[in-house]
This record gives sequence, structure tokens and C-alpha cells, in this order.
Amino acid sequence: MKNYENLNVSLSEGILLIEINRPKALNALNRKTLEELDDVFNFARGSDEVMGVILTGAGDKSFVAGADITEIKKLNTYEGIEFAKFGQGIFRKIETLGKVVVAAINGFALGGGCELAMSCSVRFASENAKLGQPEVKLGLIPGYGGTQRLVRLIGKGRALKLLLTGDMVDAKEAFEVGLVDAVFPHENLIEESKKFLKRVFKNSPLACKLVLDAVNGGEELELDAALQVEANLFGISAGSQDAKEGITAFLEKRSPNFSGK
Repeated sequence: MKNYENLNVSLSEGILLIEINRPKALNALNRKTLEELDDVFNFARGSDEVMGVILTGAGDKSFVAGADITEIKKLNTYEGIEFAKFGQGIFRKIETLGKVVVAAINGFALGGGCELAMSCSVRFASENAKLGQPEVKLGLIPGYGGTQRLVRLIGKGRALKLLLTGDMVDAKEAFEVGLVDAVFPHENLIEESKKFLKRVFKNSPLACKLVLDAVNGGEELELDAALQVEANLFGISAGSQDAKEGITAFLEKRSPNFSGK
């Protein structure tokens, strides 16, 4: 396991815990941090030891407070496009990892932090969490996918309300509109995230990967095309060793022993 400048990383019981560690900057995403996230998620994709990921922020104030404003201030138009595409590419890699990634939102998730959380498979928030896309207050718009993923998660009207006002929502409202999937006391957030992943790990790793592929591969397609994606991936699952084992175990009234094949 590598040592990173801005990340604390550990692996235990199949769970890769990634903690963004820039507490003096409220864990804001500078380019170095993004490069390190890119590297550690490359590791997660290629490692058989990593079954799932928890992504969180150091300290008790902030998940990620946004992108690093000091870097954005220096950008011209063309550099801005490159800046956005660089972050988008990393966040898309997280979204399509093929393994469940839990965003454990332990405080502020603003701007790039909210966009990072939305690229994860599920979002769990502590009771003190606050989320939002305040870029318009700085004369900017979201550049790491916020205008696209927020609409998909909570609907066009609610998304535009947040995007155009730059308002923050607390954990309760974020849960009510579907921006986060559960809210826990701050001190229980990581443990509850681990419990969720361990429940996922009891299922077929191949089937879980195919679920993620079906959802991510079909959400931007017309329904008929998306259903074809699902049918193709169902076929792969039906012919798998895991399906044979899962069905046999069910009929024999025992726990399955999945191989991920």
C-alpha cells in the first residue's frame, strides 16, 4: 500500500478506506489530491483484495469542502476546460469502478466535494453534513459533473433550485430529496458504512459488479436500449458459476460459497 501526501489509506476485511486528509483546507481537492485519488482507485480496480471502498474526509468538519479555489483563480478558458475534464475523468472512474464505493459524508460536501460524493455508488451522511453546489456564488458553474449527476439523482427542478441559488442542504433535507441514502450519528458513520459493505459482500461479487454495470451503462440510454443492456448482463450472470452455486445453495438450504466467476 502506497503512502500518499493527501490521503490516508488502509485495507481491512476487503474494505479499502480512503480518507482525504487536508484538514487545514477542509479537505479541498487540489490537483495533487485528485492525482492521488486517481492512483488509489486504479489500485482498487486492479486488486482482488479490495471488495469495496469507503471514501471519507479527515476530521469532523468536512468531507470535501470543494475544489481548490487558489488553483481555479489562475485558469483561463482553455485551462478551465482541461481542469474540468481532468476531474470528470477521475470521478467517472470512481463511478464505473465495478465495486461498491460508499461516500461517508462526515461534514461539508460542497462544490467538488458534492460532485465527488455523487460519483460514488451510495452516499451515507453524518447528522452534521451539509451538501451543495455553491459555484454560482463565485461566478462559476460546477465542472466535475454536478450539473449532470444532481439532476439524475434528485430531478431537474430540485437540482436547478440548488444549482441556481448555491444553497446548502442539511443531512435531513438531503435524505428527503434523495441526495443521500442514509443519515447516521457522526460517531457511527464509518461503522455503518462498513456494515453496509459487509452485507453486500455476502452476495455474489460478479452479480454485484453486473448490477453496477447495468445501472451505469443503462441510465443514459433510451429504455429499450437500456433493457437490452440488462438482458445481456443477465445472460452473463445466468451462465456464471456464481449463479449455479447460488441457486444450488438456495435449493439445498445452505449459505452459498461464491467465487466471483
